[in-house]
Formats: sequence, C-alpha cells, structure tokens
Amino acid sequence: MHTSKRFGIVVLALLIAAIAVTPLFATGTQQAAGPRNTLTIAIGAEPESLDPVRMTSAPAATVGEHVVERLIYMEEDGTLVPMLATSWSANADSTVWTFQIRQGVTFHDGEPLNAQAVKANLDRFVNPDVGAAYAFLLGSIREIVATGEYTLQLRLAQPFAPILSHLSHSFIGIVSPRQIAGLAPRDTFEIPVGTGPYTMASWNRGDSIRLTVNNNYWGNTPQIPNLVFNFIPEESARMVAIETGEADVVMAVPPQDVARLQRDPNVDVVFQTSVRTIYIGFNNLKAPFDNPVVRRALNHAINKQLIVDTIFQGSAIVADAPIVDAVFGHASVGPYEYNPTRARQLLAEAGFPNGFSMTLHHPTGRYPLDATVAEAVQDMLRAVGINATLETREWSSYLSFTAQPPDQAQYDAYMLGWGTVTLDADYGLFALLHSRQWNPNGNNRGFYKNERVDELLDAARVETNTARRREMYAEAVQLIWDDAPWIFLYNGGQINAVRSNVRGIIHHPLENVSAWDAFFAN
Repeated sequence: MHTSKRFGIVVLALLIAAIAVTPLFATGTQQAAGPRNTLTIAIGAEPESLDPVRMTSAPAATVGEHVVERLIYMEEDGTLVPMLATSWSANADSTVWTFQIRQGVTFHDGEPLNAQAVKANLDRFVNPDVGAAYAFLLGSIREIVATGEYTLQLRLAQPFAPILSHLSHSFIGIVSPRQIAGLAPRDTFEIPVGTGPYTMASWNRGDSIRLTVNNNYWGNTPQIPNLVFNFIPEESARMVAIETGEADVVMAVPPQDVARLQRDPNVDVVFQTSVRTIYIGFNNLKAPFDNPVVRRALNHAINKQLIVDTIFQGSAIVADAPIVDAVFGHASVGPYEYNPTRARQLLAEAGFPNGFSMTLHHPTGRYPLDATVAEAVQDMLRAVGINATLETREWSSYLSFTAQPPDQAQYDAYMLGWGTVTLDADYGLFALLHSRQWNPNGNNRGFYKNERVDELLDAARVETNTARRREMYAEAVQLIWDDAPWIFLYNGGQINAVRSNVRGIIHHPLENVSAWDAFFAN
C-alpha cells in the first residue's frame, strides 16, 4: 500500500500456546508458472455491510479496508501511522485535535478528498439519527470543523484518551461525499466508493465479492489487478479450496488440519496472534440469566481448558478477563475454575436444583470451529442439568437476531467474539459492557448493567493519567468478572494458509488479511 505498511512481523503480548511458528513462506513445489491477474481469498462469513456506519464485523473490515480508507492506520505492531491524514496535533488539554488531510487524493468517482469530505463522513458517523453501532468510538466529539481546505479540527467536550487509536478503526472509513449526500439518516448503500487501492466491482450475495485495482491510487498501485473474496462457512470446504488452488489464501484453518497442510509443498501455514476474546453472552434481563449466581454457575460448568487443549490443540488461551492481555487495561482476574460440583451447588442455591432448559445461539463459520465449540458447551451444560438447544443462522442474519432491543430480544444466550482492535480497553469494555451501549444502537447485546462499572468506564475515557486509567480498568474488570454477564471462554489465535507462490499478504493481528502488497512469485 504505502511505504509505512511494510513494517516487520508483529510481536504482541498475547502468545499462541503450544504451536511452533512456521516460516511465512515455506519452500516447496510452486504452482505452474504463468500470468495471474486474480487473487482469491476464502473467508468464513459474508460481510453484513460495507457501509462504514453499518459495518460490525471483521469479515466486513477485511474486505472493506481494500476499498475504503481511514485517517490513521495501525501497523501490525500497534504503531499508528498516517493514512488519509498526514499529521495531527492537540492543544494543551487535548480537547482540540487538528488533522492535516492528505492532498492530491481522489475518490473512485473522481471526487477530491479534502477536509469537507472527511467532515461529511464523521458528521454522519456520530449523528445519533444514523444509529451507527460504533458511534461510541467518537462519542466525545462536540464539533467537527473544516478550518481550511485540507485542515480538520475535532473539538471534544472533554479529553478522550483513545481518540487516535479509535480513528484507526476500519469502521471510521471515508467514502465519497457524493455517495452520502442526500442520504436519509437510516439509508445505506451496497457498493462503497472510497479512496483505497481497489474499487468494488460486484457483490454476488451469498457467494463472493470482486474488487478491481484502482489505477489512480495515491499510494503504491497493487500488482494484482483483481481480488475475489469467496464466502465459505464450512471449514472442510475452505481446506479443499486451498489444497486444490481454488483459493490462494484461506482464513481460519482448523488446528486438526495444520499438519496435513504443512506436508503440502504448495501450501504455507501462517500462525498469527489475535486480540479476540470468544464468549457466550447471556440475556441479563431474562430469567434465569438475570441472576448472577446462575451466570457464575454456568461459568464453572464449562471446561475451557479442555476446549483449548482438544478442539484447538493449544492454539488458543483460556480467557482470564473480558479482554486479552495485549490490550492496555487488561487485568488478570480469572479464569473461572472448572468445577461441575460447584456449578450444581450454585444452581440449587439459585432455585434450580434440577437445572433448566435454554437455547444457545451460535454462528457457523464466523469463528474457527464455532459450531464445534457450541456442541462441546452443550455437552458440558448437560452434565450439570442444563438442557441447551443449539440454534445457528447465517452470519448477517445472526447479527441482526442478536441486535434486537430489550423488549424484543428473545434469546437466552449467544456466542460471539470481540477483537479489541484499538488495543485500548475502552473499545473492549465500553462497547460491550456499558449500559449506554445496549441494543439496538450499541453492542451490549446481553443488556448488562452495573452502575459502578459504568462510572469507571466513563471516567477512564477522559482520564489522561495512564496509571490512573489502568487502575480504573482493573477495578471494572474485576466487577465484570464477578457479575459474569458472559461465559468467558478463550482468546483465539489465528491460523491461515496461503498458496506458496503468493507473497506479500499481511496477516494482521487485528484479524484482517490485507492483499494490497500481494504478488505472485511465478
């Protein structure tokens, strides 16, 4: 893409246990030589939207970032570097941030990038009538002002510690002002018009998205003219795709397939860290899950270490907090001990000596082995008297189902994952666990509320003293852990696979596979 994106391989604090890291590009027999003009990437779930204000998942970010760019980019090592903003500075009390917008950039429709174009996008993002699920990222902004053709000011109501890392988020993407001019607040679009290295050619719903190179790109023009993202939820089908060459890159390789792929001279297996926690959220407003004793009981009922050791063969880590340890503000407060006897005691204490029945909703293909994990959880709950019926849905439908407002949410429990892609606890805790983030305009899908947690998360957003912020998050994490609004499962790692004649793929710890620097070696 541009020069600053060619940094070295990341080192984050989160480690992938019990797996030896293989070289990114192993030697072996290459595919037959010949011109290639299309790179095919197989992902497990279809984006729910590519309109930045409607995007809510990593698959959307993976596709979208090739088309739509943001002001700041986060490198693999967490460094923030210029993207559509070339520089930024703050006043003495960090309540006014000034950004210089990159000059000479045009959108795919020919519209120029300038401060007014950025302002139009940010105004839309924070407009409460639009209802962007991630509007909290810029929730402290009081006013957005274009003070010059290429100068933009964000004026805050109060200091906001994670403002720069939040602006690196894929969902604060900048599209052509022509595309959003005249849109009603709830209107959206399918094909985004951005400034990125690729333009979006087509979206075949349920099957694939095709991108073509932007020959007028402001940075380094990609070497591969076409990208295709195929949606393949079934793990086995993705593995067939990489082995046969139907796909050049696949995401989320099941651990049990690693050894076989490593023996294939035409395939390289890539291990990467992640900042994602996988959890099962409870509907905290619905009995019996409105009782924290019940919620703690179900945490004790699940053998997370067995899931990590058997299903993931050591390529994940049992969660010890709601966020991973690579994130600022993490505090180790767990894990919950696997103790089915204790689980049954707590259930009896809560008035359910014989257990109860429930429905556990889960995705299929969105996260590695998600359906397999759901089945394992079902078996473990059964052992303590809980009869859990499993239900799954296609990914975008699943997100809609679990985003209903409190008076319409009929679900008992749901499996989801959250990657704290800003590497700041505000993004991992405020978004999921603050009571102002309840559905439908937030991501607190379980309707958790603890007034002290709310106070701490609010205070940490504006606290500029790093040590004090850390103390606030430590207290909040402990309270959340004790309240058990989720079953805290595991922190996932990433295992991807690439055909051995492909070079330059970025496997980002934020779970994006980026192909703007990719090329075929023969």
